[in-house]
Amino acid sequence: MPRAVPVPRDSSLSRYVGQGATYTDCYEVMFPGRADLGEFITAFYTTWLFRLERLVLAAVLRRPIRDAEVAALAAGADSFAVWQVETRGEGQILLCDTRGATRSWLAVAPKEGGVTRLLFGSAVVAHGPDGLPRAVHLFTPLHRVYARGLLRLAEWKLRKG
Repeated sequence: MPRAVPVPRDSSLSRYVGQGATYTDCYEVMFPGRADLGEFITAFYTTWLFRLERLVLAAVLRRPIRDAEVAALAAGADSFAVWQVETRGEGQILLCDTRGATRSWLAVAPKEGGVTRLLFGSAVVAHGPDGLPRAVHLFTPLHRVYARGLLRLAEWKLRKG
């Protein structure tokens, strides 16, 4: 079951914790096997739950978002749908939306015993006079449930192989 954890200090998302972001979070789940970043990206962005988000984004973009785009991101492409790769490093990727308002971070960390720690984190960069758009205040509880659901489904998809 995914659980909230502090953003790891050595992560590319950590630069937004307390500096330049009005909201950050991080969730982890342990996968009982080995998974690399590409496999995690593919599992995460092809879950049925994220496919719903892809449908909404496809309507906004007026074009479909195909699994081939997910595969390209997993293989090293520098963009996906409405996100650009901000940084990609050993076992992690940080995506920035085209408006520069949000960040999405995925990471894998192998552990002893053949287990892989899967991580998903987010950041909302400050906008407006109080630094945090009203919509973020309203949607934060939903986002927390959604983030855990995405991570749980990605881990389940990796288990299925």
